[in-house]
Amino acid sequence: MNGGGPLTARLAHAWRRAEALHEEWFAARWRHALRRDDRRQADTFRALLLLQTLGVDDPVAYETLDLVPYLVADLHEWHRRMGREEFGDPGVCC
Repeated sequence: MNGGGPLTARLAHAWRRAEALHEEWFAARWRHALRRDDRRQADTFRALLLLQTLGVDDPVAYETLDLVPYLVADLHEWHRRMGREEFGDPGVCC
């Protein structure tokens, strides 16, 4: 079932082009800084979770306990970005 005709397809195409222009015009200038800030926040969050797993008291431990599997999932990317090709004992990460 095709719900649109040629006019709908042209409008959808024009909308996608307008979105791409908006992205390039407004976000491109700040993309590098936004990525750096996002990475810094992720690193801080990761460090907090690692400290928690090492037994350091955390006032929000109950809320962050559910996030530990996500930490394990992206640990590989993090240690490679920090300059270490391998991390931990065999079977732990790499």
